[in-house]
Amino acid sequence: MTVIRTPALNTGLDDFLARADKEREARGEAPLPVRTADAVLTMLAVRGADRRAGVPEPAARLLSPVLHEDLPVLLWGTPPEIDAVPDVLTALADHVRASGRLNAKRHARLLAAIDEALPEFRRAMADPWNLTWPRWYASLLRADGVDADDPDAVRAWLTAHENTPRAERPALPAPLHRSDVAARTFAVRVQLGEMLLAAFARDVEEASPAGPLLPGPLLDADRPDEALPAELERIAATLSDRWTAAGLSDALAEPDGPHAALAPSPEAIPHFALADRLLGEHLDYYGEPARPVPPPPALPAADEIKELLHAAPLPAALAACSDDVPPELAERCFTGSAATVWTGGTPEELTELAADILAAVVDSIGSTSDSEYAPDAAHLLYALYERGGTADSVVRKAAETGDLPVDPALEDAPVPVPEHEPGRPYAMPPADRLPALLGIPSLSEEDRAGLDVHARALADVVDQLAETGCVFRAGDAYGLTPLGRAVLRHLLTAGHVAAPDHEEISEWEAAEVVTAVQNWPTQTAVDTLTRWTAGRGVTAWSELLDAVEAAKSADFHGVDTATLFARFDLAAAPAEALRAALTHPATGAHAHRLLTGRGEATPDDADRVPPGARAVLTLETLNDQCAQDLRTYVEATSEPAPEEPAPTTLSWALPDAFDTAASQWPGGAPALVQALIEADHDTARKVLESLAAHHPDPKVAALASRAAKATARPTGTKPRR
Repeated sequence: MTVIRTPALNTGLDDFLARADKEREARGEAPLPVRTADAVLTMLAVRGADRRAGVPEPAARLLSPVLHEDLPVLLWGTPPEIDAVPDVLTALADHVRASGRLNAKRHARLLAAIDEALPEFRRAMADPWNLTWPRWYASLLRADGVDADDPDAVRAWLTAHENTPRAERPALPAPLHRSDVAARTFAVRVQLGEMLLAAFARDVEEASPAGPLLPGPLLDADRPDEALPAELERIAATLSDRWTAAGLSDALAEPDGPHAALAPSPEAIPHFALADRLLGEHLDYYGEPARPVPPPPALPAADEIKELLHAAPLPAALAACSDDVPPELAERCFTGSAATVWTGGTPEELTELAADILAAVVDSIGSTSDSEYAPDAAHLLYALYERGGTADSVVRKAAETGDLPVDPALEDAPVPVPEHEPGRPYAMPPADRLPALLGIPSLSEEDRAGLDVHARALADVVDQLAETGCVFRAGDAYGLTPLGRAVLRHLLTAGHVAAPDHEEISEWEAAEVVTAVQNWPTQTAVDTLTRWTAGRGVTAWSELLDAVEAAKSADFHGVDTATLFARFDLAAAPAEALRAALTHPATGAHAHRLLTGRGEATPDDADRVPPGARAVLTLETLNDQCAQDLRTYVEATSEPAPEEPAPTTLSWALPDAFDTAASQWPGGAPALVQALIEADHDTARKVLESLAAHHPDPKVAALASRAAKATARPTGTKPRR
């Protein structure tokens, strides 16, 4: 039994077009585009549309998946072909109505549903994130006037395109990378295959009165499990070619297609997996891709990438086919078009090649190195970029991941970079320099010896990464090179992480700056604030302070006001702007505290601060003390030593902090409690519950307990400010 190959699935396309075009001709309208009608009818049918009327019925439930998910990734057409989609759907609805399958009311509702789905369809068709390799090349060859239905003409155009110097080829639309299009193409093909498989199952289990949808018989009955996947793949390729350009599927197919290099799959882009791992690192740090990483201090110019890549040890050895390079490394990242890119690639292609090499080395370290840090090579790269590109210390990083408690204030601090001496073995800094690096007053000989082992293991991984030209190590300092900054930024953006440079940040609104800098390393945040406000004057600082006020008012927990004002201080926020912010209901007290700390507050400034702003600052302070008490309790009870006090005798600092605040608050403790609740309901309840449990004065404890219970809201109600 052999496969009967037909040019189209059993959708009733020919009869539908004959009838619709006759009606349109009578109205003086042009015929419906065959490509458009074929795609619409086929995807409706593949999605399971009823075909008892002889054509797939465009039920309202199918409009969204077909118009918003399928056509935008499978069909490339001219503007008239795309504009004809609603005409095709309307003609289908009319056809079903004429067959007696729709009454007037249901017909009207269907036409209304079509109109409602069209705006999102047009948006999706223009969305660059829906671009696939077939749609991309169909658009290019048609723009050059090539007949997309002539396979010989398509092949000739592909050959000419591949012979065109890379710098002269059209670039993918921003912000797409090759990895984005590769991933989208792969996902679309998988989804289409799954839908065709489901359609085949329906043909077998519940065939339509109109007959099977797919060409039949599909299978040789002797080996159905082997024949089905290949046949469904053939059908998917045929459909793709009909809806984009003839012969594209075979020409671009990996690995044997004559132009496969023009349309790489995710597997053919070595850095694809590393980009995904860096996305995972970012989600661990920030929780969502849209939260931006800090900008590096500077990125190399586009025309510098080639020189930087050629100067890197491992890439140069790969290009020279050196016997010192492991064959598996060369095979993974320096085959196919890599040699052509090395000599004549665009800056973006050269950056991708550098990313491919870096990704291969990260994987090689993970599989061959016995260093305890080998599995964390991707994390080390992300952490360097997340520092704003500033250099870190090997010994400090080793201590952080070991058992030594590094001072949190030093974790993001830049380290001086001595003169670089390539190939010099790692040596831990002298003992007298360790306190400044770690924030630990002294280390025993045993601690230093153990730390030295960890630091050497980390330096071994850093030195292997340095061979790529993306990382350097100079003594104990290590960091990203200019090439590394460009490559890591490419990898992050390829993973859809927000990775702005300083030029992009200069265009941000104040609210975007405020949201970002509170989570960035201190020095990077201060540098960003200084750059953003430069040349804008006091107005810029007022915009930032207003943005902090708006953010704090909207989300008490999501804004670290103390951190932001500390960074404003380091960036030299002018007193004039701070004084204008004194009246802010949520953050005015922070502005006053900063002015007071700098000795710039006037006697009248305190009177301008609203009581609510003072309550917010007091609540934040008490909440911080509550958290510190909890940390102290956990530390004291996790591994109690014989000389440590029992948990019941621990001293809680929150009661004293509350008493101090209450002594200065008009109306005393009761008024302060009410003010705290009004500042933020949930935070106040947490603080009051701790006061109730630990305040030594029964009257204050009872006051806190009653207030905490009164603030407990029924399940399902919303918190109030």
